[in-house]
Amino acid sequence: MDIQELSKWTDEQVFAETGKHLSSLQKSILESILQHKNFHKIAEQNGYSYDHVKKEGAKLWKMLSGVFAEAIEQSNVRAILENKSGSAIYSFFNSPQINSNNISNSHVNICRGNPQILEDAEKRSPSNPVENKFPIVDLSTAPELNYDYGRDAEISTLKSWMVNDQARLITIYGLNGIGKTALILKLISEIQTEFDYIIYRSLESLPKLVKLKDNLMHFGQESTASSLPEIIDYFRSYRCLVVLDDLQHLFKPGHLAGHYLTEYKDYRNFFQQVATSSHQSCLILSSWEKPGDIETLEKESQLTKSLKIEGLGASAKEILRQKKLQDESIWDELIKRYQGHPGWLNIICATIMELFDGRAAHLIQQEELFLGDIEATLEFQLERLSELEKKVVQWLWIQDEPIAISQNYANLEVSQSKFWQIIQSLNRRCLVEKVAMTEPAFQLNYIVKAYLVQRAKNK
Repeated sequence: MDIQELSKWTDEQVFAETGKHLSSLQKSILESILQHKNFHKIAEQNGYSYDHVKKEGAKLWKMLSGVFAEAIEQSNVRAILENKSGSAIYSFFNSPQINSNNISNSHVNICRGNPQILEDAEKRSPSNPVENKFPIVDLSTAPELNYDYGRDAEISTLKSWMVNDQARLITIYGLNGIGKTALILKLISEIQTEFDYIIYRSLESLPKLVKLKDNLMHFGQESTASSLPEIIDYFRSYRCLVVLDDLQHLFKPGHLAGHYLTEYKDYRNFFQQVATSSHQSCLILSSWEKPGDIETLEKESQLTKSLKIEGLGASAKEILRQKKLQDESIWDELIKRYQGHPGWLNIICATIMELFDGRAAHLIQQEELFLGDIEATLEFQLERLSELEKKVVQWLWIQDEPIAISQNYANLEVSQSKFWQIIQSLNRRCLVEKVAMTEPAFQLNYIVKAYLVQRAKNK
């Protein structure tokens, strides 16, 4: 059941209960919200004011709450309707870029046996891929895709790895809030026909590997006519795309980057199995930091890839536009100051709206970089560092120039090999940046440095 089918089913239930069908605007609001479009876009598409559409949306949720005897609102309407309809709609249609012009040409299957998938899977092999027009998609636990602009270069790179290179293991890493999950969801919306199954899972709740495998295998068993002994067998028999988000939760705080918690070390073996076994599927890992075992696998196999995510660049202007910031002439400077980081820009936009009524110039005119609520996100990330990393970070923020990696910094009271190891760990955490000089050099991330300077002043 796709979005339009769910909308039609909902309309039938409304008519059965009230004797009236949904109006065209109500249907448009419902279908758009199921795709996670916002009221501004709905208003633009339907030729109404934002306030009118928002008011009609509130009326719709109230009416549906009465029909289905549950408190329905924008945030839960999709989950409740899916449950009520008796069908789990595992859909990638929460992506804003998927609009009414192409919904009719897109299909998502429920988790049941599908002859077309079985036939395609039998024909497909790594050397003879067969495009599957009807993937089974489970994004039921994925967050909303809040923006779909930018990242064209990253999308192109990932597509090439997955389609042309048949990559088995891809790690996407970057600072907290940089947009890794948003990138993955946008990628899925553009590449879904390449796979039989697309499954998203977060590791935030720290599931044991055996439980995660059981969950994935249960999904496969519900969706196919056969039961296979191991998850890797599904990877061989079908073309699967599995996304494991929030990998950093498996790592020990207080240690160098990528050290697994004792009870989760078996994940490392699982990732190695995925990277080195012969199959036609792809596992995507998303993390704040890049573990060393992934680095090793990447060097050993061309089918293991990694991608570091940076800021949005000029595309970040869409964030400022959506937040209705003024002083557009200084937007480039604002984006530069906060490194195009979508999470940080959203925080700063909220401050500008709260304190300056949207006038960005007031904040830019200050000599000292304002961080505000960004400090809390940085503090949380820095707390995960080992004691030696914290020591080196404190030393780096007082340095005026990038630090040449080849020099011996005796005043740090650590050996050169240990210093290299710490810099490597900080680099994998995206807290230091490599600088192009006559020899390799590193410096602390500009925002992190500003945070440490301000924290020292406030002590």
